[in-house]
Amino acid sequence: MALSRRFVIFSGVAAAGGLAVGYALMPFSTLDRAKGLIGKEGATALSAWVRIGSDNSVTVIVPHSEMGQGVHTSMPMMLAEELDADWSLVRMEQAPADMAFANGALAREYLRGDLSIPQFLSGTTDFASRKIAEFMNLQITGGSTAVRMTGVRGMRVAGAAARSMLIKAAAQRWGVPEDQVIAKDSRLTHASGKSATYGEVAADAAAFEPPIDPPLKAKKDYKIVGTPVARFDIPAKVDGSAVYGLDVREPGMSYAVIAASPVFGGTLASVDEAPAKAMRGVKQVVKLPAAVAIVADNTWRAKEALAALKPVWNEGANASVTQASIFAGMDAALVKGDLTEDHAMGDVDAALKAGGKAVEATYRVPFLAHATMETMNCTAHFDGDKLTIWGGFQDGLGAKARAAKESGLPMDNITLHHTTMGGGFGRRGYSLDYLDKAIGVARAVKGPVQLVFTREEDMTQDFYRHASVARMKAVLGDDGKVTAWLHTFTEKHDPPEALRVNYDFPNQAARYASGTNPIPWGPWRSVDHTQQGFFIETFMDELAHAAGKDPFEFRRAHFSGAPRHKAALELAAEMAGWGTAPSGGRARGIAIRDAFGTIVAQAAEVSIGEDGRVRVHNVWSAVDPGEVVNPATFTAQIQGGAIYGLTAALYGEISIDKGRVVQQNFPDYDMVRMAQAPLHEVRFIESGARTGGAGEPGTAPIAAAVGNAIFALTGVRIRELPFRKFDLTTGKQVASL
Repeated sequence: MALSRRFVIFSGVAAAGGLAVGYALMPFSTLDRAKGLIGKEGATALSAWVRIGSDNSVTVIVPHSEMGQGVHTSMPMMLAEELDADWSLVRMEQAPADMAFANGALAREYLRGDLSIPQFLSGTTDFASRKIAEFMNLQITGGSTAVRMTGVRGMRVAGAAARSMLIKAAAQRWGVPEDQVIAKDSRLTHASGKSATYGEVAADAAAFEPPIDPPLKAKKDYKIVGTPVARFDIPAKVDGSAVYGLDVREPGMSYAVIAASPVFGGTLASVDEAPAKAMRGVKQVVKLPAAVAIVADNTWRAKEALAALKPVWNEGANASVTQASIFAGMDAALVKGDLTEDHAMGDVDAALKAGGKAVEATYRVPFLAHATMETMNCTAHFDGDKLTIWGGFQDGLGAKARAAKESGLPMDNITLHHTTMGGGFGRRGYSLDYLDKAIGVARAVKGPVQLVFTREEDMTQDFYRHASVARMKAVLGDDGKVTAWLHTFTEKHDPPEALRVNYDFPNQAARYASGTNPIPWGPWRSVDHTQQGFFIETFMDELAHAAGKDPFEFRRAHFSGAPRHKAALELAAEMAGWGTAPSGGRARGIAIRDAFGTIVAQAAEVSIGEDGRVRVHNVWSAVDPGEVVNPATFTAQIQGGAIYGLTAALYGEISIDKGRVVQQNFPDYDMVRMAQAPLHEVRFIESGARTGGAGEPGTAPIAAAVGNAIFALTGVRIRELPFRKFDLTTGKQVASL
């Protein structure tokens, strides 16, 4: 559905002596409902809103969840910049999960076909007809969409609109032309000496209709955006006042721990409740179709009682599934050749047969868990025909819709309280099994009940980054450049551009097989860029070696039509001192990915220890996101994304045996520790291109950069992750991890 600018609806409402301005992108207006919510003390709203108080405070209501990525600061920065607000007066509130404040800015970007928006962000099936009628009502945080979409298309416009209304109100009050009123640092002034704070004219401003297309600032006039502003969420996390889902405490609350069928798709056959009921503190046993839970007076007692149960499971068809059978199925699907074409340019099949130096390689990556520091949890309370939920959700409105489906209650009968999240990475957005189970348990319990996944349950009942196998084929011409590129692989998810290469290959195609994965899938930080970044950029290194070219120079030679990519690659090489000899016993590798609108070129410097395992000493990232809102937060996101990707590259593997996940806890699923983290320098190129994302692009190239460095150092090419499975001095797989 094409949207005209007329669908952009602004509204103002006087509240508590102040002004509230909201921004929505929906054909069906729910602004009366929004006014009621925003007009309450401490209320929030979904879209890009600003509330100006009589004390001249500016409160920005942010429609995205904070998971440590800094959006609760960067988005207010964007709005405050256009508002010309005094940053010291700016406050932040998270929007509630309410239908009146769905994220219209994100909806517009999705509908206009932005490639970088994963399909799962279009809304879960739980939205159904009512949600579709309300025009998707997105409220999700994921896909690096917050700043580059809601911020750019919503926050800035809302701030500029509010500023315009304030100027108009002051001009009318003083009887002067609007173009003679200056708005600056939350104060309005006129050459005659008249002045007023935003708060003093806010009530008058609320009477005016906001402009549809208010003028936005030129970048040269920015005072807030582009500066390293301290984040709003950090103090509470440091002093302990932040309330996570596990911190929720309500009067009369019970505590539950759950065990689901260890085999995916299995159901509960029977369970003897007696052993658990005889234990101290146990209140009841709750049986669900595919799980059993213990409700007790504290979490530890519930956990101990759950361990005493011996549930019998109907394991179902997946009980015979193993890691080997899954990968065998993937290999067979690629050999069979019944593949779906994702994209093509030129005639790759003819080019592969036309002659030249042919190169082929097969790569493999495993399933990965999200492994958030805070395990999945949710508190739920049925009170008659009302349901209240507390928890960490990447999509508050989606979670509310899911709760309505699971409970059978109208959405208006459900209240959702956002808590601070101890990690998300996609786990708390698309896959809401922890919410479903909390509702199922709460239905059988009097009073509020907090359902907690143990670490083992969290690890074995995840929705996993999918495993994948890729077979790559290419042909090099006499000039050492690629004339044909064929990329075949198993299991395609999101985003669409993850398969695209920005190199100037005249003949190229990507094809994939589906239906090879019986394990629950969920979006994982950077989604398909994690697999494809490893496949594509490792194969590029192999082609460089086959061509007898330097890996950096080989890539640069294929960027004749991609100046931004070329510039990022060159900067990363410069930062790493490419072409100079590294310290003794070390080597460097390089890789580049264009993910979620941001180009990241990464170089990594590694050595190999006496145990045959890789040590990553330095990482250099050259990043072109178009523009940078908060350089401190963006730097942290690139560094954090690389650590997340490095953990996967070095250690990450979820393996399957008899339909079950083998790994149970962090001793089986290790992570990069602080002492192992490399030094990481980040530099930005503000090219002025369309704004890109921050939270996920840093994850995409790191595995390939490290793998390429390993090859440069040892001559051993590792085509399967994680690297810890191999003795990197020989390339042989380690028998025991």
